[in-house]
This record gives sequence, structure tokens and C-alpha cells, in this order.
Amino acid sequence: MHPPAKPADTRRLYQQIADQIRAFIRNGNLPSGARLPPERELALQLGVSRPSLREALIALEIDGRIEIRMGSGVYVCATQDASEHATPAVGESPSEMMQARAMLEGAVVTLASARVTSHHLDRVKSCLEDMRQDGLHGRTQIENDRRFHLTIAEMTGNSVLVRLVGELFDGRHSPISSRMSARTEDSQAWKAAFVEHEAIYRALEARDPQAAVAAMLHHLSASHARWTGEAPAPSP
Repeated sequence: MHPPAKPADTRRLYQQIADQIRAFIRNGNLPSGARLPPERELALQLGVSRPSLREALIALEIDGRIEIRMGSGVYVCATQDASEHATPAVGESPSEMMQARAMLEGAVVTLASARVTSHHLDRVKSCLEDMRQDGLHGRTQIENDRRFHLTIAEMTGNSVLVRLVGELFDGRHSPISSRMSARTEDSQAWKAAFVEHEAIYRALEARDPQAAVAAMLHHLSASHARWTGEAPAPSP
């Protein structure tokens, strides 16, 4: 008789990778204060992508297992003991969340561009102006960014789509996403996002579905790249 198959690990990918890093620390007998290999090398050793590795490292930092020192490296924070738990969930994977947003909001903006009215355009333009003023005065642009995306969703006339767009956007407030945002979002990042928002507005104004979806997907792809540290340019 064959032994029963082990159940599949259904936890988030960053949790699974974080546990691999715990094992790496344990098997290497790395003491508190020891520095882990550089990101590229560690990703190769574990056989994972660098964006997924970054998420795992942030999850371990939130859990108090490591410390990420910008420009210096990643350091072991505490010695591991036999009772150490598996890495807990600290929110949805930022990469997966942005992929989901791209799939949903690409469809949303296509429908919105077919139903847009002058009133809708005025509301989107108001969001842009508020974002511009926030940027000029050094204020956070998150709420007006959220309003921009929800206003476009409202053009569809579908309350379910509006709710889903809002829920996915609000996923950025989870512990893991908030920690990533704190490391990557700055004034240059928001300037880039503002230009991308303007391109979406212009496509809606032209009632051009193809241009609208292209602009939205470009914006979310660029935001994803900036957020995960994959883009060489400024970023959200």
C-alpha cells in the first residue's frame, strides 16, 4: 500500500518561500546579526523569482525574523529555536494583487470608455486636479488615486465591478503591501503615476476603448514594476 500523499501547500507563495529562507538560516546555523547572501544569489539558490523573494523577505521582516537594511543587505534578527512557527500570512501577494487589478481594470476601462459621459469626464478630471494639488503640496495622493480608479469603475454602471475595484485597491493597506509601499513610493513615483493617469483620461475623453485599455494596462504594469523594485525609473 502506498503511503498517503502529502496535502498540497495552499498557503501564499511568499509564505512558502519565507519558510525556505527560515530553513536556509537554520541549516546554515546563521547566528543573529549574520548577513544573508545578496538577493540575486539567494533567489538562484532557492530557485525563485526576485519579486517573490522580496515579498518573502518582507514577510519575514514583519515577523521579526530578519532586518532589511537598505543599501546594506538582509540580516538575521533572532536565533531560531525548535518552536519557531511557520511564516504567517500578512496580506495578499502584492504581485498577484496587481495582476488581478490589471485583469479586472482592463475590462472595466474598456466598458467605461463605451459609456463615458461629460459628467463622468468632469469627475475624473477633478480627481486628477486633486492629485496634482496633493503632489504640489507634498500630501499623500492615495485617496485621490483610489477615487480616480473607482470613478472609472462607476462609469460601467455595475456596482459589483465598483466594489471589486475598491477591494483590490484597498489590498495595498495590508501589512506586506504597506511595507513595500513605504520602501518604493516617493514624489517621483507619484509624478510618474500622475502622467499615466492623464493618459487614461485622454483615452476616455476620446471614447477610444483600445487606447483606454492600453493606457490602463501600462499604468498598472508600471506601478507593479515600481512597487516591486523591478523598474529602473521612478515609481507607484
